[in-house]
Amino acid sequence: MRYALYFSPARDHALTMAAARWLGRDAFTGETFPVPQLADLPADTVASMTADPRRYGFHATIKAPFELRQDRTEAELIAALEDFAGKMPSFDIPNVVVGQLGRFFALIPNQVYPDLQRFAASVVEAFEPFRAPLSEADIARRKPERLTVSERANLDRWGYPHVMDDFRFHMTLTGQVEPDLAPAMRRALDQCFAEFSDRPLSIDGLALFIEPSRGEPFTVHRWLPLAQNSDKRKTDS
Repeated sequence: MRYALYFSPARDHALTMAAARWLGRDAFTGETFPVPQLADLPADTVASMTADPRRYGFHATIKAPFELRQDRTEAELIAALEDFAGKMPSFDIPNVVVGQLGRFFALIPNQVYPDLQRFAASVVEAFEPFRAPLSEADIARRKPERLTVSERANLDRWGYPHVMDDFRFHMTLTGQVEPDLAPAMRRALDQCFAEFSDRPLSIDGLALFIEPSRGEPFTVHRWLPLAQNSDKRKTDS
């Protein structure tokens, strides 16, 4: 069993439902959907390019998948998550867009936002006491020889290279897309996620995902709302 702390909109959020239909699976319910029919890309190609994010479920990684320490329990993890969410105020990413990171596409902020960076770092640090040390095989899978100095230090300290100053928020929409197919994929994603691109995204919850055994689909085990931001309460009142 592995656990992960991911950002996801709530189960009934329009973005959650749109992403589930795009990826072909809803991580909250386990429901599956047919491959989207796109004018410029064959269905089997789309299915292949969304296979990896489909298994993980629609999310942004905050604390990457980890096994529990032998001296900690799932009940303790959930209690800590409830306490954390109850104290952490929600906030908005001012603008998210469909972007390309290397060869994969994702919903990403249009720039680096300090509030988001601080939030992610606080989650990583708060739940580190629950993470079992990485195995040698897990370290090897991260290809440490290809990491930067800071990424390798993160892997050693936090169990994942892309945290702290190396964290970049992204909600993955595809796996690797070959360069010749990228323009067609971009058009499809721009159309599919037009309702959510170039708009704010509220970081108003934190989800505990589980992977029952290695290679199985991740599912949402708990989704907890963050505390209402006091500044937002004043604005709304």
